[in-house]
Amino acid sequence: MFTKRFYYLIKIQYLGYRFHGWQKQPDVKTLHFMIDRTLKYILGKQRFKTLGAGRTDAMVSANEAALELFLYDEPIKDFEEFLKDFNYNLPQDIRALSIKEVDDTFNVIQDSKIKEYHYVFSEGTKNHPFCAPILSTILDPLDVEVMKSGAKLFEGTHNFKPYCYKATDKGEYTRTIELSEIIENTIYTASFFPNKTYVYKIRGKGFMRNQIRLMVGCLIKLGRGEVTLEYIESTLKPNCTEIMDYIAPASGLILHTLNFD
Repeated sequence: MFTKRFYYLIKIQYLGYRFHGWQKQPDVKTLHFMIDRTLKYILGKQRFKTLGAGRTDAMVSANEAALELFLYDEPIKDFEEFLKDFNYNLPQDIRALSIKEVDDTFNVIQDSKIKEYHYVFSEGTKNHPFCAPILSTILDPLDVEVMKSGAKLFEGTHNFKPYCYKATDKGEYTRTIELSEIIENTIYTASFFPNKTYVYKIRGKGFMRNQIRLMVGCLIKLGRGEVTLEYIESTLKPNCTEIMDYIAPASGLILHTLNFD
């Protein structure tokens, strides 16, 4: 018997600090598990399936992420009521932002999309503990100006194999970065934040495992004076065999926006 399916794109945001990433795993609390559990509650016996647009790591947050909802037999009749019910039952650190119907040609994983990530950090002093979920504290003093120059070196099309965790000889490591810059933070604010914080902004179509945190780690080493701008340039050359040995903490990383072409 033919079963009719309905397709929806849902935008969500979440604080990832208490979750073990997106992907479902046995015996730990993940974002996908909590979202599916909530949908199962509000949809009752109706069959459904969900796919996420990206697998964020443990403690990584999202200002705007996306998932695709597949519903069987019956469509959603009232989007506003669905979002209200969904948000009422989701944990307080996950929120659904919007929902729209898509067709069966849409694929939330395979369709081309632009992701912009932010990495929020401060340097030189210990911060208020309340900062921990979204602001990474680098206790060492950093030369942020040279870090800004280093960040710009990542822009363009390069070999990013040194910035892929456990890279193999079979992967595709040539990627294009549309934007890579460090700015003073005016995006994420709170009364308990230090006077000066920074945001590393990076935008592109796809990122490899731990790529951004390894890039930030290299920039932190640059700010400490442990590596040079010339070193970063050398890591982006086609035949570079360097392996990054410092990965920045996860809690400063935020998926800021996700836009489909």
